[in-house]
Amino acid sequence: MPENYGRGTEVGQSAAYVPKDRENCLAAANQIMAAGRAAASYRRGRGAALNPKGRFEKLAIEAAAADQTEEEEENWPPARLQTQVQVEKPRSIINRNDLPDIPYDYSINPYRGCEHGCIYCYARPSHAYMGLSAGLDFESRLFAKPEAAALLRRELAHPAYQPRIIMLGSNTDPYQPVEKHYQITRSLLEVLYEARHPVHIITKSALILRDSDILAALAEAQLVHVAFSITSLDNRLARRLEPRAAAPARRLQAMQRLAEQNVPVSLMLAPIIPALNDHEIENIMRAAAAAGAETAHYTLLRLPYEVAPLFKDWLLREYPDKYRRVIGQLRLLRGGKENNAGAPGHGCGQGVMAVLLARRFQLAAEKYGLNRQKIRLTSHLFHVPAAWRPAADRPGNAGGAKRPGSVAARAPAAQQKKEQLLLL
Repeated sequence: MPENYGRGTEVGQSAAYVPKDRENCLAAANQIMAAGRAAASYRRGRGAALNPKGRFEKLAIEAAAADQTEEEEENWPPARLQTQVQVEKPRSIINRNDLPDIPYDYSINPYRGCEHGCIYCYARPSHAYMGLSAGLDFESRLFAKPEAAALLRRELAHPAYQPRIIMLGSNTDPYQPVEKHYQITRSLLEVLYEARHPVHIITKSALILRDSDILAALAEAQLVHVAFSITSLDNRLARRLEPRAAAPARRLQAMQRLAEQNVPVSLMLAPIIPALNDHEIENIMRAAAAAGAETAHYTLLRLPYEVAPLFKDWLLREYPDKYRRVIGQLRLLRGGKENNAGAPGHGCGQGVMAVLLARRFQLAAEKYGLNRQKIRLTSHLFHVPAAWRPAADRPGNAGGAKRPGSVAARAPAAQQKKEQLLLL
């Protein structure tokens, strides 16, 4: 049963996308086309073209003409997919991590899903916990956590809390477009500054400059570090990979602006996609160094769960002539697999080619001065913030505010935690 969000498909196009005489490409294309792609006009500006059901769902839903009104039928399919935002009401906001190769213990995600639509995003499978798809749903059906700052204030005030660096944006970009309206990330930074709590931010958005005042204050006390994720300097490739993220030049400009305000910044070259953007490693690092980056890190492309078919479909649509090289080299870098979550050093790959890639990155870091001492943040200034109060007790909410219901996750909590850690 084709699943494309019930918005029509473009069928019979596999021959146009698949190189001749490449059986593995043809097999992959046929499998993907069987799932159905959303119409190009409908998904314009999005990364994914598919909307497969979540891996926890037993049934798939397909819109039928008989279910539509006469007006809906005349306007079918809709002109373009619109972003929807729903309020999520989590019980806590700080996520704990205990995997040895993840360089942080705490993380906060102010949103679930990401409008940037990066086709390679390892966080896409997390949407299955909500009964939604890792495809178009992940980019268009978002969840905001407006009570995040209040929850953070409460958790920081807990007697047993031990301050450690909080990663802001591990599973979603904290400065994606909806942040302009909700300003949840800014409210979190305000609480963190009040508590003098260290925070590490990773983003690919220039919107972060809006909060340069708070970031500069945090930096003065050695409490913040900002990493900019840059995948390519080629605007054409970047627009295809990350359709709604800031252009590479704007990210570099934002990096430079923050560096000029003495905010520590670094480069996150992520992901490196063999045969697609690996030839840009040195150029990206040189540009980041010129913009004020002090250090650089990288990760190799990961294809967990639903990301594999989504990325392969994208590759067949955008770069069919490179399909075999990209997938083949990725397997060489990952011990013969397309994804090896949980393996030691899975972020950078394994094997001889992975060692060569790491050495190449190291040499470039030395050449451009991106191998400086790791930026150290302090936690000794931490103090408990002002007492947390429920929303109903806050000024302006006399009589009690109407609180939207919680959004329930579809997968068991233990399974969610295990898979979330494996995705990182």
